[in-house]
Amino acid sequence: MSLDSDVIVDRRRIRRKLTFWRVVAAVVAIAALVSIGMLAGPGRVGLATSGSIARINIEGLIRSDQDRVEALERLANSRAAAVIVHINSPGGTTAGSEQLYDALTQLKAKKPLAVVVEGLAASGGYITAIAGDYIVARQTSLVGSIGVLFQYPNFTDLLKTVGVQVEEVKSSPLKAAPNGYEPTSPEARAALDSLVKDSYAWFRDLVKKRRGMDDALLGKVADGRVFTGHQAIDLKLVDQLGDEKTAIAWLVAQKGVKADLPVRDYKLAPRFGDLTFLRTAASITLDALGMPSIARQIERAGGVQAVDRLGLDGMLALWQPAGSH
Repeated sequence: MSLDSDVIVDRRRIRRKLTFWRVVAAVVAIAALVSIGMLAGPGRVGLATSGSIARINIEGLIRSDQDRVEALERLANSRAAAVIVHINSPGGTTAGSEQLYDALTQLKAKKPLAVVVEGLAASGGYITAIAGDYIVARQTSLVGSIGVLFQYPNFTDLLKTVGVQVEEVKSSPLKAAPNGYEPTSPEARAALDSLVKDSYAWFRDLVKKRRGMDDALLGKVADGRVFTGHQAIDLKLVDQLGDEKTAIAWLVAQKGVKADLPVRDYKLAPRFGDLTFLRTAASITLDALGMPSIARQIERAGGVQAVDRLGLDGMLALWQPAGSH
């Protein structure tokens, strides 16, 4: 009986030691991954752009992003010789698009900057594009959609059908209007119309100034339509058909950039933006602690592409193809 007790005690002691060293190994792995994540952040990428052309990508919906602004400020202060901005975006919020336009304009004051439209530079995406002095687009890419949208659902008829009534007390008739729970009043609609027209006027004036258009041409392109890259040449929405090599050729010919400089990616995502390294660290930790099944579940979850359902608040400079609502 005494021998059995000693064996049990020894096994527990060995198990505790094994758990301790597993935890130590996991902590070391996490520390290493965090360090790698910090070194891979945009604050460090600027160092890698020395003696090169920096490539940045603007993709998907555009909204306000202070991390992106700060990354562009670091790029402006780096030793990168020039910048190429690749755009593939339907736009986003007017405020976010304006913020990105201003940040790129400040960057352009310090670095030669060209824009390449990959597939789409519509609405807020086009606001981003005209921050550059030269816009290159593929022949079949889509550009334009110069306009502003304020869109909201109205559930009035649905609520009547299910017998639900929303009560409210507010300080004035236009507070929280429209709210979607009652018909939009003429006063509320007029207030929204004023907001949209003001932002639309700003968008039009920006296009007119940046692209050197007269009123007649501006009226032709600013009706909300998108145009192919081929159509956009004659409409002065873009400068040349082509790709990144075309943009580089312009930088060399017009801005004196050396022709043999490499093009290197410059990341605009926040330092821990996608949390990939944290997910990896959690997986390693659980594996080290003897829970491999949970670790594998975390790894599989990381491989599933998440759908980015952005909360786009406020007015939108956003292109929406028919049937996408």
